[in-house]
Amino acid sequence: MRATPRLVAIAICLIVLAIVPPVATAMGEPYYLRLFERIMIFAIAAISLDLILGYGGMVSFGHAAYLGIGGYAVAIFSYYGVGSGWVHFPVTIVGSALIALFIGAISLRTSGMYFIMITLAFTQMLYFLGVSLEEYGGDDGINTDRSGFAKLIDLYDPWTLYYFTFGWLLLCLLISWRLVNSRFGMVIRGAFSNETRMQAIGFPTYRYKLAAFAIAGAMCGVAGALLANITEFVTPEYMHWFRSGEIMVMVLLGGMGTLFGPLLGAAVFLLLEEVLKEVTQHWQIIFGPLFVILVLFARRGLWGLIPDREDRDG
Repeated sequence: MRATPRLVAIAICLIVLAIVPPVATAMGEPYYLRLFERIMIFAIAAISLDLILGYGGMVSFGHAAYLGIGGYAVAIFSYYGVGSGWVHFPVTIVGSALIALFIGAISLRTSGMYFIMITLAFTQMLYFLGVSLEEYGGDDGINTDRSGFAKLIDLYDPWTLYYFTFGWLLLCLLISWRLVNSRFGMVIRGAFSNETRMQAIGFPTYRYKLAAFAIAGAMCGVAGALLANITEFVTPEYMHWFRSGEIMVMVLLGGMGTLFGPLLGAAVFLLLEEVLKEVTQHWQIIFGPLFVILVLFARRGLWGLIPDREDRDG
């Protein structure tokens, strides 16, 4: 395999993420651990959305629902004294997948603006459900403990928590890459390109798209569980529509249908947010025009700006 500029960029990105803990410790800046943990978590959420948006053309405006499901899975079990990560994460994955199946089974019978609005409506329903659960803090949110894995993994150790999150990011990237390049992924992309033709040659596109929707929901649920472990706090705000919008912006910023683009998009979005907040609390005023310029002049996102030798050869 030739070392194309994009492969080099991927390697550099992963190496930078891998060395953050020792560098942050040497600098005496533990804050950077938390910052890059958030980047990796939202990168997982963005990658999961890219599976259905970038490759399947399913514009879900309710993807943040699964962040909330993952977060509340950790918080509610911890509230009742079940602090085992061997319970939290399987329940998160299965629960998020089942709810995504339910939402997808209804939403995927529509298309276009109707699909967008139905996914948005379901997310807002879950958001207001979280607000109404007074026993679990309601609108104020709920504190939670970190998941425990007996003596194997201590998530209260900062380095362990960081590399635990990093491991999930690598796993999600690997799963996504295998899915996209499998027969399953080819069908999803074919349905995005011309669903009628795919159905004509015998592929049940609805089932494939529903399966992709459920996988994306489960993956985003993992991001929610990780976010709950890092913040030790869960709030219905995880599921608000503006959070879904932020995840979608990360995908568009990095580049749809690129897998590694959403990781780059999440990093740039959150780093810009940190920098611009030092300038003004209304940082979106600055970020908005920058995003518009990128959409106009780099329609393949930031990832598309990195040259690829295969593109030049073609």
